[in-house]
Amino acid sequence: MINPKIIKIASFTNNSGLKNKFTHKTSIKNSLCGDYIKIEIIADQSKIKSMRYETDACILCEASASLLSRKIQNNKIKDLTKEIKRLKMIKKNSNYVLPKKFKEFKELINKKNINRFNCVILPMDAFLKAFKIK
Repeated sequence: MINPKIIKIASFTNNSGLKNKFTHKTSIKNSLCGDYIKIEIIADQSKIKSMRYETDACILCEASASLLSRKIQNNKIKDLTKEIKRLKMIKKNSNYVLPKKFKEFKELINKKNINRFNCVILPMDAFLKAFKIK
């Protein structure tokens, strides 16, 4: 059963729905489960102004997209990239500590959900893809 806190996170949909206003745009599909996300980001040279998303995905991916779209506003692209890369390493390390910027993801990334880790990080993979970061 999905945790009610995850449902609450996913139900915050203020940034859901694309508006065709962006400086960076991409879509990505999780080849393991079929989750799909499209994102539009407005950014200047160094900072994120906003992120909008549209998903055809599970509740974990939707919650992750909702949370990410709120967390990245007014943050430097360089800092976010570093933190996202650290976050992606969690799956390989059982004694992980969430990066400071992503503490709110503790409901989504935990031992109970580790087998759905790729669902949770799909919006972050989309972010990296939008900026052509590997």
